[in-house]
Amino acid sequence: MNRNVLSRRVLAGVALAALALAGCSNNAENNDATGGEKLSGEVKVDGSSTVAPLSEAAATFYGESQSGVNVSVGTSGTGGGFEKFCKGETDISDASRPIKDSEKQACEAAGIKYKELIVANDALTVVVSKDNNWADCLTVDQLKKIWEPNSKVTNWNQVDPKFPSEPLKLFGPGTDSGTFDYFTDEINGEEGASRTDYTASENDNVVVQGVAGTKGGLGYFGFTYFEENADKLKALKVDGGAGCVEPSLKTAQENSYKPLSRPLFIYVSDAAVKKPQVADFVNFYIERIDDIVKEAKYVPLTEQQKGTLKSEFDALKTAV
Repeated sequence: MNRNVLSRRVLAGVALAALALAGCSNNAENNDATGGEKLSGEVKVDGSSTVAPLSEAAATFYGESQSGVNVSVGTSGTGGGFEKFCKGETDISDASRPIKDSEKQACEAAGIKYKELIVANDALTVVVSKDNNWADCLTVDQLKKIWEPNSKVTNWNQVDPKFPSEPLKLFGPGTDSGTFDYFTDEINGEEGASRTDYTASENDNVVVQGVAGTKGGLGYFGFTYFEENADKLKALKVDGGAGCVEPSLKTAQENSYKPLSRPLFIYVSDAAVKKPQVADFVNFYIERIDDIVKEAKYVPLTEQQKGTLKSEFDALKTAV
């Protein structure tokens, strides 16, 4: 589904929720579509723009049965999301990387306990313009040469002498992005280590537009953004040491697309789970995970991952 269409569906769900609240329609005698109690209130989600389409899809589906619950999904980046989460400002934090030690300490200092839940897989995708007819695969060493701190590579022929003399223009996520953290760690060997002379944005659509409109452009983001823009972008294969492998559902799930396949997370706080609407929303998220992942065009969980997802959330509910 096109992300704009999905957003309109989410907004429609929010509008319905507002009408339901304004009309005082929280009638305990009414059951939702699954036969459960009719709920009301808010669920606040913020964090990774990569994970947002999953939470937006979950919110849309959830609104069809619980129109009295307003699920808001923000996209301040993985780092920005954890900052709010560890201040108790949100119920759920979307993340495209695991929580850092410093973020764990911030949560601990605020007395916030949580569970890390893997909700999908992803293939971080390196993209170029459709006009790029010379590059089909880059090695990890070549990517490092391009993106490492203080890199002086400004032309494609500096990446490979066989490539034409074409200015290299770079686009990528900002420093608050979990995608930035993951890419720099896997490619440059240190989280956060990157050249800074590129067009950075927390909005992946800005990266899409920049690369698509620049013949010598190159950027990276989550696989779903490439899928939605495959008509104007080309995904490069990556050679992590065992030959060139293209990003795909299959290669991400089997982890053969190395080193850029990764899990995607939501973090749920113990305080949030005490709210009936939050606990119900996360339960719904887990029960409908296959539909949600398909709707948002991500890589599905394996059966083992789905079992772990359920058991981890059950453990959090039991703990509170």
